Amino acid sequence: MKSIEPAAVSQRAGIHLIDVREEVEFVGGHAQAAVNLPLSTFVERIAEVPSDETVYIICESGARSAQAVEWLEGQGYDAVNVLGGTSAWRSAGLPLIVGS
Repeated sequence: MKSIEPAAVSQRAGIHLIDVREEVEFVGGHAQAAVNLPLSTFVERIAEVPSDETVYIICESGARSAQAVEWLEGQGYDAVNVLGGTSAWRSAGLPLIVGS
């Protein structure tokens, strides 16, 4: 499974960053580029995930995003897990957006 540090993700422009936390967690603080696609609805909403580009997956700690990345890889997607998730993002002092 490919992975990347939050600081490296924050420096990339034009990426597809998908936050798999539930909506209530997402609105509490998320990376600016993140789109919310909760793990609980992930499989049924797979059409929203670009299949022709690398996607970066984030959650709170890295566990749910790792599950999503593993599943995506099995479906032929190029997916990368954001290590430590939003918790590591926050700890690194990277900017978070509060709200939807």
